[in-house]
Amino acid sequence: MKITGEVTRSVIEDFLYREAFLLDQWNLDEWLKLLTDDCTYHIPSNDAPKSESSKALFLIADDYRRITERVNRLKDKNAHSEFPHSRTRRVIGNVQFYEPTDSVNSLLKTFIVNANFVIYRHRREGDIRTYVGRYEHEVRLIDSQLFLSKRKVLLDAYELGSMGLVSFIL
Repeated sequence: MKITGEVTRSVIEDFLYREAFLLDQWNLDEWLKLLTDDCTYHIPSNDAPKSESSKALFLIADDYRRITERVNRLKDKNAHSEFPHSRTRRVIGNVQFYEPTDSVNSLLKTFIVNANFVIYRHRREGDIRTYVGRYEHEVRLIDSQLFLSKRKVLLDAYELGSMGLVSFIL
């Protein structure tokens, strides 16, 4: 989706909705095209959400290469945890964004984007789980297109055991 004017909250929301749609449709190859080559995907433990992946245990701490490997595993029919794959529905809201001052005069525009989410995950035999939390994203404008360069998922659950295996992309 080419951006022809100013990057507004509506434009950012449309990007997040498109990303959520691709994940919900299990269109992981198209979703990968929304990521920069240096993208990271982090899910810190819920007891230390502000920690760094190099200094604390994370549920997921992927760079682009590992994200790509994760997607390839998820698409493989031998990935029993996600075959058949989960059916998900994502609700994104309370989107806020700003452009950091060091990005304003840069050719590479970066936006900090925060949004709340609810993901309903349906598995076999009536197993429905709900994941609630907040995304902390960095979104870059490159050649009039938006790309995700950072995805940090902060889960609101106090304990993760009841959520089951998080084998899909939050």
